[in-house]
Amino acid sequence: LIFQKCAHLRLVCQAEQKPYYRSKLWWCGIILLGLGEVGNFTAYGFAPITLVAPVGCVSVVGSAFISVFFLKKTMRTADILGGTLTVTGIYLSVTFAPNLPQELTARQVQNYLVSWPFLVYSILEIIIFCILLYFYKRKAVKHIVVLLMMVALLASLTVIAVKAVSSMIVLSVKGKMQLTYSVFYIMGVLMATSCAFQIKFLNQAMHLYEATAVVPINFVFFTTSAIISGVIFYQEFQSAAFLSVFMFLSG
Repeated sequence: LIFQKCAHLRLVCQAEQKPYYRSKLWWCGIILLGLGEVGNFTAYGFAPITLVAPVGCVSVVGSAFISVFFLKKTMRTADILGGTLTVTGIYLSVTFAPNLPQELTARQVQNYLVSWPFLVYSILEIIIFCILLYFYKRKAVKHIVVLLMMVALLASLTVIAVKAVSSMIVLSVKGKMQLTYSVFYIMGVLMATSCAFQIKFLNQAMHLYEATAVVPINFVFFTTSAIISGVIFYQEFQSAAFLSVFMFLSG
C-alpha cells in the first residue's frame, strides 16, 4: 500500500499524466499485496478467522514506520501510543480467540451457505453496499469512510470464501478430496471477484487520502467485518466461555 501511495504521488508530480496502472512502482505494490494475501490464504486453512484477521495489525504498525522512510511522514507521540495499544489488543485477541478444529468439509460449507443467520447477514450487507455504492456513483461521495466501508463489506465475503477454499484444499492434500464439489468453485469465484473490487476501492482511497489514514481505518473496518462474518458464517464463538468472549472483545 505504501508503494502504491508513492506511485500516486510521483504521477501527480509528473508533467505528463499517465494512468497509475502503467507505473512499475504501483505494480510492485500490487505484487507485494498479493504475496501477503497468499500468506493470509494459507493461514485461514489452519486457524479460525477470529484468530487470523486481528493479526493483520502488523500492517498498521509496519505502515506507520515505513511511512516515515518512504513518504517522509513524522512519527508522532499519538502514533507510538496507537501502535502500543494495537500490539496489546492483538495479544488479547490472539490469546482468547476460539480454538476450534479446522477440518472444514465441502458439505459443511454448503450447510453454512443456506443457514438463516448467514442469509439475513448477506441481505443486510447487500443493502448497505448498494446504498454506499449509490452515494459513491450517483452523488460522487468519495469520503474515506464510504470507500473503506465498501472495501470492508467485500472483505467479509472474501474472508468467508478464502477460509472455505483454503480449508478444502488442505483437506484434499491430506487425502480427503473436496475439489469435486461445486461449492469449491463457487467459493473460488466469489473470492476472486470480491478481491478484485476490494483492490479497486482501496486503490481509490490510497489515491485520495494519506496512507497513515487509509491503513489503520481499513484495518479496523476489515478486522471487524471479518470477525463478524466468522462468527455468523462459521459460528466460531458458539461454545466459547463468557470470559473468553469478553477478553477477546476487549482486545
